[in-house]
Amino acid sequence: MTSNPYPLGLRLDGRRVVVVGGGAVATRRVPALLDAGADVLLVAPELTPALRARVDAGRLHWVPRRFLPEDLDGAWLVQVAIDDPIAAASVSAVAAERRIFCVRADDRTAATAWTPAVTRHGPVTVAVLGGGDPRRAMTVRDAVRDLLAVRLAPDGTAPTRSRPDAATGPTGGRQAGRVALVGAGPGDPELITVRGWRLLTEADVVVADRLVPGLLLDELRPDVELVDASKIPYGPSRAQEEINQILVDRALAGAFVVRLKGGDPYVFGRGGEELLACAEAGVPVTVVPGVTSSIAAPAAAGIPVTHRGVAHEFTVVSGHVAPDSPASLVRWEALAGLRGTLVILMGLKNLAAITATLIAHGRSPQTPAAVVQEATTGAQRALRSTLGTVAADVLTADLRPPAVVVVGDVVNALDG
Repeated sequence: MTSNPYPLGLRLDGRRVVVVGGGAVATRRVPALLDAGADVLLVAPELTPALRARVDAGRLHWVPRRFLPEDLDGAWLVQVAIDDPIAAASVSAVAAERRIFCVRADDRTAATAWTPAVTRHGPVTVAVLGGGDPRRAMTVRDAVRDLLAVRLAPDGTAPTRSRPDAATGPTGGRQAGRVALVGAGPGDPELITVRGWRLLTEADVVVADRLVPGLLLDELRPDVELVDASKIPYGPSRAQEEINQILVDRALAGAFVVRLKGGDPYVFGRGGEELLACAEAGVPVTVVPGVTSSIAAPAAAGIPVTHRGVAHEFTVVSGHVAPDSPASLVRWEALAGLRGTLVILMGLKNLAAITATLIAHGRSPQTPAAVVQEATTGAQRALRSTLGTVAADVLTADLRPPAVVVVGDVVNALDG
């Protein structure tokens, strides 16, 4: 291809985009399409857990089979996210016949459209095309992002970037790698910390869970290995031991591994288990705290977890185990007697049992309560209720995980 591409911003809101493939590449590309408002049709026999979660949440349509030409009916764009060149060529041939632009993950030269390296800063979106060289595009993109964030070096220039120092030693030989446990924040990709984002741009391997902001994955270098370690609530999950082994094995092979986790790595994130597994194997670990949804979700819904004259303390608990289960470590009867704010994570499934237990041990059923779904994202929904009715109201409103429950007078502290 000798001609330069024509840069164009596609307005995909409500328009059909077909993604062929359900693996790691699709996992990285779909969030940006959804963020653009596209009506996404995913065609693949199987999906990663992260994509399946989006299907279950009603964010996109999934056809569980191989591609057929009629899948492109009404499509404005098609992204081929498979590594089978023959199958990919057949999809792009159908797209060409119908004059539909086609992005191909397997062969950029055979594509009729390229996905640029993208950075977003508030309302500003910068897309960089590197003449077919993804590394060049990423390097320029990263420099632009630094400038937009006004993170300049003392001499006024953008800080230079290099591959992680764990990759090679002073003599050029391969060194043992390292692991970073990075909290990605509650959902908005701009809420990752500066340090967390910098380490993400340096990673060789990213092991991501379900609650990671999808747009962060879209900004990874194309050569980064993305491991989908999604833990879907009450559905299929990858054993924690397997995740630990992936971190250790990749690091011992010389890679810089970022374990990217929604919220904070240590707030019900099992980051401690991963750190211990790495320490036992002699792998150095860096921990980067993240903005936890236990505070961010209420704040995004206009609820302070503490407020002068209303609440002097707040308690964060996990509700993934029912109150009457022998496995529960939470003293719900003690929590019922507190006057402060109670924040419950992973509690939707057991919400009826939790609220009944709190009421049975003395908490007033008239206590204000709220539920915030997918906080800080474009899909955020907030429901305000009372302790006695919130479980039924959640079912009526069809709220789904991830969601944070807040119980206490702070729910109404900023009203009026």
